[in-house]
Amino acid sequence: MKSTFYTEDHEAYRQSVREFLRREVEPHYAAWEDARIIDRAVWLSAGANGMLGLGVPEEFGGGGEPDYRYRFVFGEEIARAGVTSFGVGIGLQDDIVIPYLLDLATDEQKRRWLPGMADGSLIGAIAMTEPGTGSDLQGIRTTAVRDGDEWVLNGSKTFITSGIHADLVIVVAKTDPQAGSRGFSLFVVEAADAGFTRGRQLDKIGLSGQDTAELFFQDVRVGEDRLLGRVGGGMRYLMERLPRERLSIAAAAVAASEAAIGWTLDYVYDRTAFGQRIGDFQNTRFVLAELETETDITRAYVERAALALNDGELTAVEASKAKWWASELQVRVTTRCLQLFGGAGYMLEYPIARAYRDARIQTIYGGTTEIMKEIIGREQAARYTPQ
Repeated sequence: MKSTFYTEDHEAYRQSVREFLRREVEPHYAAWEDARIIDRAVWLSAGANGMLGLGVPEEFGGGGEPDYRYRFVFGEEIARAGVTSFGVGIGLQDDIVIPYLLDLATDEQKRRWLPGMADGSLIGAIAMTEPGTGSDLQGIRTTAVRDGDEWVLNGSKTFITSGIHADLVIVVAKTDPQAGSRGFSLFVVEAADAGFTRGRQLDKIGLSGQDTAELFFQDVRVGEDRLLGRVGGGMRYLMERLPRERLSIAAAAVAASEAAIGWTLDYVYDRTAFGQRIGDFQNTRFVLAELETETDITRAYVERAALALNDGELTAVEASKAKWWASELQVRVTTRCLQLFGGAGYMLEYPIARAYRDARIQTIYGGTTEIMKEIIGREQAARYTPQ
């Protein structure tokens, strides 16, 4: 079946992304992975080449194009090139941090931060997770206490994507311990703020080049101009924007699955064993037939979710379905594809090995598979709760 998901403009953008990755990322990617950090210079190049801030209005230096399908295209090319660590940082910027600023920032805040976010001179992060708090965000202990015209932040965060590079961090903090879910607010902390420090860069199973860190806030003073949105609105803001984050993970999962299947098909129809191509064994064909079918069907749902996001209609339940299913599929696809490579699949010189290693986090960050099922299950139970 011919897809009508993309237009000619999307395909033209694909060629730009592919050329950018070929020229600016792929030659350096192995060195970045070994160094466990992406070179900041490539962020400036990404901004100059239209790879960042696509949804930022032109008045703030962005592309002025909110259509999520362009981000889908970008993710597909990241997966095809096998440069996931780079893609995760860009995805955080465009799919998570920038939308918070677009939706919640004042005009002054937008003028202050969005141009740098779009040109790559500012790298953003969002700090939710704490050493004792993961998916249960209401367990956040970082506090922000008002002191005259300022807020004083104290606490720590962990597993923060882009934590080493970040020039600004959206911090979730408790502002009223007695207010329950209405007791949290969002603040923007800048790298130069006194009392803000970075801990160690965390050593992960996969995504080696993507910097993940601990962050510490000790009596960090920020003015009212650093409050994002209104006081007490933090938890609602998070819930409203998590569907987009979860869709971005689902889209990346579909792209990664398709890339893994493509590499495997190339390999099994080139490699021979026992006098025939590996792809000519019935088991190989059955495995790849199953994986391609599952991935094609998953793509149809995720594409529908992307169009719903474009229309402002993507629900938390729909995004949760897309996220848990697609990410679990990605783990299953990369595992079974690696098996068909045999011993070669365990060697990092093959992209399937890196894809297998990088896939594992997908079912965890952005909300674990178990949390996604709980969100779906609660909605189901609500249908049968007397009103």
